[in-house]
Amino acid sequence: MNKTPVSDIKAEVQEYYGNALNSSEDLKTNACCTLDPPPKHVQDALTLVADEVLNKYYGCGLTIPSAIEGLSVLDLGSGSGRDCYILSKLVGERGQVVGIDMTDSQLNIANKYLDYHREQFGYTKSNVQFLKGDIEQLDNLDLAQSSFDMIVSNCVVNLSTDKLKVLSDAYQLLKPGGEMYFSDVYADRRIPQELQNNSVLWGECLGGALYWNDFLNIAKKAGFTDPRAIEDRPITIENDEIQRLVGDIKFYSVTFRLMKIDGLESDCEDYGQAVCYKGGIPENASAFMLDGHHYFPKGKVLPVCGNTYKMLYDTRFKAYFEFYGSWDTHFGIFEGCGTNMPFNQAQLESADSCC
Repeated sequence: MNKTPVSDIKAEVQEYYGNALNSSEDLKTNACCTLDPPPKHVQDALTLVADEVLNKYYGCGLTIPSAIEGLSVLDLGSGSGRDCYILSKLVGERGQVVGIDMTDSQLNIANKYLDYHREQFGYTKSNVQFLKGDIEQLDNLDLAQSSFDMIVSNCVVNLSTDKLKVLSDAYQLLKPGGEMYFSDVYADRRIPQELQNNSVLWGECLGGALYWNDFLNIAKKAGFTDPRAIEDRPITIENDEIQRLVGDIKFYSVTFRLMKIDGLESDCEDYGQAVCYKGGIPENASAFMLDGHHYFPKGKVLPVCGNTYKMLYDTRFKAYFEFYGSWDTHFGIFEGCGTNMPFNQAQLESADSCC
């Protein structure tokens, strides 16, 4: 079967999210929905978000990390603006949020509520801006390189046809020490071309899902040397027709943290270093989780690899940690860092449906 032209895929995505879906209830699977309740600080912000914005939400995870007050944030595929408005509240009036989307109807809803949310948050002026654009062509927008502290995206990168371009452009837009924190759908194998050509599967975030190891290699090629998985869940299809199409392919919703840090190594190396979380992040009062394998209880000194050390020392997290050791002596590979599938391979039947 011939590959569907890129222009056709983009047109189909715009049609699907602009016209075919009126709300999250119209989704045919649970790939583009968030099952787990968000933490309290995000829930509190959500209560201030307009209902129409919430009803047009099609994300698959939580893309709101900790310690973001005052940051400049870019949201790729911002849709109706739900995550942008949550971020607007959490970065505070000194922070800035820019949302990028290519679907006019979604942008119209997002822009409709700029003043509404400014008033809800008590700001003298809005700290949010929405731009129409293709996330595969970020270099065509008026965005300065190395200008954002953080880039987020919620179940959108899989909808792009050139994922390397998306991640490469994102890397260029981040400041040194910045991060891309995003949720997306991944598969346990490469998706056959005939399934990629199915517009419903693509719109449901399944047809364009990357095989997890291909994603890791693409992320590294874009400059993000050591991708870290934060959390994950298996996706159940909950649709007999679509389940027959995808067969035995297993899908996962995964949140990744990609750091723009010079000097990260391809593997986790041991330099005899350790860190201790001092506390100070309000939403992480008793412990801080860098990723799914690095959990730091407050006050406990823990050994870390060189990459993890840098991810804490060379970023906004430095103020919240004490650091021990140097780079003087190398002790070989850091034991405990695996090289297998970076997220949980639990049985799919354990997942609940939200659709």
